[in-house]
Amino acid sequence: MSILTVKNLTKRFDGLVANQDISFDVAKGSITAVIGPNGAGKTTFFNMVTGVYKPTEGSIMMEGQSLVGLKPHTISRKGIARTFQNIRLFGSISVLENVMVGLHNHLKGSLLGIMLSLPSSKREETFAQEEAYRILEYVGLAEFLNDEAQSLSYGAQRRLEIARALATKPKILLLDEPAAGMNPRETKELTDLIFKMREELDLTIILIEHDMKLVMEISEHIIVLDHGEKIAEGNPEEIRHNPKVIEAYLGTGAASTAS
Repeated sequence: MSILTVKNLTKRFDGLVANQDISFDVAKGSITAVIGPNGAGKTTFFNMVTGVYKPTEGSIMMEGQSLVGLKPHTISRKGIARTFQNIRLFGSISVLENVMVGLHNHLKGSLLGIMLSLPSSKREETFAQEEAYRILEYVGLAEFLNDEAQSLSYGAQRRLEIARALATKPKILLLDEPAAGMNPRETKELTDLIFKMREELDLTIILIEHDMKLVMEISEHIIVLDHGEKIAEGNPEEIRHNPKVIEAYLGTGAASTAS
């Protein structure tokens, strides 16, 4: 059963075609990787799914409903959350408060009123703090709840960004290069967390990633983009031996050798 379907998805910026006629389905509960060389159009695709960009052509359907033309906050309420290639945390506020920011869709009062502890917001403040703490426990960061976000290690900051995304209660989680800059221990912790989220939170996960070892280890389905076009899709074994994929990453000579 598909939870997300993109069909003939195209995005042009003046004369530049960033994505061209991309179509595929994402199965509910799956882990899908979107890979490709730098400049392949991967982040542009994420930006269209999350409403940052409006497609020039094509459709994006989530559970049978169109996402095209919706604002990012509306798409977030429908159940799509994301992290970013470059970490976007509020560095000078606490780890707990960063996660509380992600809860704003589920609060009746203003987030500012809650974080300033205004009398009218006391009940929601308690709820937000307890929920944020629960999420921090889940991702293994509860011990740092009062620390400034910028004081965390790089890998911990990545997990904090995931925690903030989880606070929006997503059905689909988009991870943009989550392992970038991580050491092997941090990458292993990330891998375990991705599997845990999928199994325990009933999440569908789509990730952009350059770490091919990680991609092949955790992905059930892989979409390969090159110069904005989909050149291949399939399971890890099919992608590993696909001549078009080998050529995109290693050049024509390597593809000829592989075939």
